[in-house]
Amino acid sequence: MPAKEKPQTKTNTAFDSKDFLKTLSSQPGVYKMLDESGTVIYVGKAKNLKNRVSSYFLKNVSSPKTKVLVSKIAAMETTVTHTENEALLLENNLIKTLKPRYNVLYRDDKSYPYIYLSSQDKFPRLSVYRGKHRAKGDYFGPYPSAAAVRETLNLMQKLFPIRQCEDNFFKNRSRPCLQYQIKRCTGPCTDMISEQDYAVDVRHAKLFLNGKSNEVIDDLVNQMEQASQAQQYEQAAILRDQIVHLRQILEKQYIHTDAGDVDVIAVSHQDGLGCIQVITVRGGRSLGSKAFYPKANNMVEEGSVSQILLNTFIPQYYLSSNHAIPSEIITSEILTDTELMQQVLTEQAGFKVTIKNKVRGFRQRWMEMAQQNANQSLLQYINSKQTLLQRFDNLQTVLKLDELPTRIECFDISHSSGESTVASCVVMTPQGFSRSDYRRFNIKGITPGDDYAAMKQALMRRYQRVKKGEAKQPDILLIDGGKGQVKQAEEVMQELQITDIMLIGVTKGPGRKASFDTLFMANTHTQVRLPADSAAMHLTQQVRDEAHRFAISGHRAQRQKTRNTSVLESIPGLGAKRRQQVLKQFGGLQELARAGVEDIASVHGISEKLAQLIYDAFHSGQQ
Repeated sequence: MPAKEKPQTKTNTAFDSKDFLKTLSSQPGVYKMLDESGTVIYVGKAKNLKNRVSSYFLKNVSSPKTKVLVSKIAAMETTVTHTENEALLLENNLIKTLKPRYNVLYRDDKSYPYIYLSSQDKFPRLSVYRGKHRAKGDYFGPYPSAAAVRETLNLMQKLFPIRQCEDNFFKNRSRPCLQYQIKRCTGPCTDMISEQDYAVDVRHAKLFLNGKSNEVIDDLVNQMEQASQAQQYEQAAILRDQIVHLRQILEKQYIHTDAGDVDVIAVSHQDGLGCIQVITVRGGRSLGSKAFYPKANNMVEEGSVSQILLNTFIPQYYLSSNHAIPSEIITSEILTDTELMQQVLTEQAGFKVTIKNKVRGFRQRWMEMAQQNANQSLLQYINSKQTLLQRFDNLQTVLKLDELPTRIECFDISHSSGESTVASCVVMTPQGFSRSDYRRFNIKGITPGDDYAAMKQALMRRYQRVKKGEAKQPDILLIDGGKGQVKQAEEVMQELQITDIMLIGVTKGPGRKASFDTLFMANTHTQVRLPADSAAMHLTQQVRDEAHRFAISGHRAQRQKTRNTSVLESIPGLGAKRRQQVLKQFGGLQELARAGVEDIASVHGISEKLAQLIYDAFHSGQQ
């Protein structure tokens, strides 16, 4: 077993839920609550992490148990997953391993449920099964819960009416039971079906349970279309719901496999800070993840930042601590000397250890999950109050300000060849981004593509309200751009007679590399390049990037509204026929939005690349 995880944040102060929730992802995942000693006291899963975790900190929480639990929270950790089912399986693994005091530990929580199809009977039976696979037959699963198995078996009765009754009940029938009357069984107990015809249903059921279900879904889609054309809308709705249930059941699981012991390590870095995320898989089950935060600056080694961080992390993690070495390590970057590292770890572990970078299948999904969590953990770390205070303090020193700046506003412009131009204004304080103060401006009445005119209009509209006392005045105004954009800000301030705001332009470096960004100071009309590890530069870049993100999302929403199209219509390569096909296969847009990449790619005519584009279209706005 791996060493006990420690919380990612300090636990000697009261937990700041507002600060934590600001950067929490809206995707599915698992959350862990830790007390002051770093012990996990509760593990939960969520379809939407941000919404679920936020519910614990509402003022009107009525449950006394929840209030007690929240009062003991000193830190929280999260792991993002691809689907809600993956989160459910990971939650199950963590509860088994950590045994948190506030989680209910069920006595039957010994294994995942399977569907069992007997093979020794003349008329095989389908049933729920737990435990070791001793009986002869076929086992399908594991499933994330007994409810999922029951739902599958209920649907199987409608699609493939194979008996599900107990053997004693089956052997003592003299006439068919109610299941035969409602067409949920073909009555093999009283020879209402031949052994050969029954075997056909069994063969179809095996194909379905083995994932070869496209033929079944295609048939349901055809039936739904026929019912709809015949104006049998109630029947069409029933068939649509069956398709939805099928897709939910067929969601592929990557938390539980037969992969053995694996560590998946991904790297993320930004603004001189780095995060290394380690997902631990033991016995084919994911036991969760842990984040580490090395400094990503002042490095003298050759190679990319991610590669350097991995080269230094892996020997420290496995050779200088008590972390168990798995037989397989998957990394997001190629190591400088993979052969040497494999040899050293093999000698240390006493068995062969392999390090891989290029992987496929569920291993690739593990890597994607690790990378996603690394990005999310780094975002939370960057936005922590302690880090922000250090950056604001450094910015005060660099700009030679008499007082610590308490409010920074940043503007950016976004459009597509002049179409649907949107300006954004984001606000940063030492406590983090103040999203309630964010504003967007739909730019009208300018020459399409004129960024200078767009910037001037947005600044005028914003600071007219500041001049009237209807909005707060910032200490620093950042402009995403150089001398030309800053000039527009100067003209607006002169016209409005606002003289006590420091104007700074943030100019992108060659090749858009953040390490070469420069600041254009309006007061001296000079350019300043700060060191790559400057906390002040990291702060300006952080605010600039947020303004850019907010502008792009606003522009896309405005463009979408203007064109009045479905989100699917903007995907290249997805024509009208394919859009109609994929919507029918999932029973509607809502179910398609919650599907994973592999589920979408299983539709006939949808490649993995196109499936990824469809998935990204629904999830690009999630943090």
